[in-house]
Amino acid sequence: MTDAQAPPIFNPLEPGYVEDPWPHLAEIRDEDPVHHMLTGQWGLFRYSDIFTLLRDPTLSVDDSKAAHELSDRFAQFERVAAGDVSPNHSILNTDPPDHTRMRRLLSKAFTPRTIEGLRPVIEEMVDAALDSMAAEGRPDLVAGLAFPLPFDVISAMLGMPEADKVQIREWSGALVKTIDPVITDEEIEAAMQAGIKMDALIDEVIAWKRANPASDLLTSLIEAEDDGDRLSAAELRDQVSLLFVAGHETTVNLIGTGIFELLRNPDQLERWRADPSLAGPAVDELLRFVSPVQITRRITVAPYECGGKTIPQGAFVLASLASANRDPDFWGPTADQLDLGRDLAGQHLSFGSGVHFCLGSSLAKLEAEVAIGRFIGRFGTPSVVGEPVWNGRINLRGLDRLVVDLG
Repeated sequence: MTDAQAPPIFNPLEPGYVEDPWPHLAEIRDEDPVHHMLTGQWGLFRYSDIFTLLRDPTLSVDDSKAAHELSDRFAQFERVAAGDVSPNHSILNTDPPDHTRMRRLLSKAFTPRTIEGLRPVIEEMVDAALDSMAAEGRPDLVAGLAFPLPFDVISAMLGMPEADKVQIREWSGALVKTIDPVITDEEIEAAMQAGIKMDALIDEVIAWKRANPASDLLTSLIEAEDDGDRLSAAELRDQVSLLFVAGHETTVNLIGTGIFELLRNPDQLERWRADPSLAGPAVDELLRFVSPVQITRRITVAPYECGGKTIPQGAFVLASLASANRDPDFWGPTADQLDLGRDLAGQHLSFGSGVHFCLGSSLAKLEAEVAIGRFIGRFGTPSVVGEPVWNGRINLRGLDRLVVDLG
C-alpha cells in the first residue's frame, strides 16, 4: 500500500464474502491488521495479535462494559428492544470470578470420561443417518447428517423430551445472527422473538427435568454443586440455550463444510480413508481450514496497545479467528491449503484460547471424527451435485444445503 492509497475497509457484506471470505481477510491482514471499522468496532487479523488478545485476563467479554459512543450495536439493540435488553448469563458473556464459578460447575458435566462414553451413541446415530442417506441416493448432507447429529447428541446428553427440530433450528438460526458484526433491525427483532420462544421451551424442559431427574447432563447441571454453590435459574437456562444454539450451530458447520472441503480435496479425503488413525489431527486441520466460528470478541477495560495503535477503553475488539487460522506468518506458505498431516494443526484458534477456551471442544471433535470418518469410509466416490447453498452468516459460517451423489 502506497502513501496515497487509503487502507482497505473490512466489509463482510460485499458480494461473495460468505462463500469465500479468505481473500478479503488476507487483504486486511496484510495491509491493516489492527483495523478500525466503520461501525466503530476494532478488528484484529493476525494470529500473534489474536492469540495474545484471547489470553489477556484484563479484557472483558461482558458487552455492558462497551462504551456506547463506540458501539452503534448497543444503541441499535436498545432501540429495537425499546430499552428492554436482558443480560445474558452464559459463560460466553461472563467475566471471572463469575465465569470461573460457572465453568467449574459446568465442567462437572463435561468430563473426558463422559464425552468419550458418548462414542457408541454417536456412532449409532451416524450409522442410522448414513443408512437413510444411502437409501435416498442424492441426499442433502446438511439435512441428513450435519444438522440432526449435533441436535440429537445434545438432546440425548441433556435427556430432553422430544422437541420440534425444525422449529428449534429456525429459532437458533435467528439467534446466532446477533453475533454477526453487522445486523439489521429486522434480524434483531426476529432474534428477540426467537429468544423469547427458546427461553420458554427451555424453562419448560428444566421444570420437567426437575420432576423427572435421570442420569443425564441436564440433571447434572441442575444438581451441580461446588461448596454449596449452584447455578441460578437464569444461569441454568442460559447455559442450556448456549449448548443448543452456539454449540449446535458450530458443529453443524464443522461437519458440513468439513465434508465439502474434503470433497473438493480428494487427495486429502483418500489420505484419511487410507489411514483412519488420522481422524483426530484431520479434524483439527479442518477446524483450522474452515473456521466454523469466524469471529470472537473482547471488550477493552483500559486503553489497549496492539500493532503500534492504541485501542480505546470500552471498545469492541473483534478477533478474526478465520484470518488467524490462515495467517502464513504462523502457518507458513501452505496456510491456504488443506493438509491433514499438518504439524501443529491443533494450535488453531477455532475454539478460542485462554480462560474462555470452548468447554464443548472435545464433544465437537468427537462428533466430527465419527460423522466425517464414517461418511468417507462408507461411500467410495461421493460428489457434490450443483452448487452448495451457504447460510449467509458472517460469523457462524456454514452450509444450509449440500446435495451429494453418493456414487
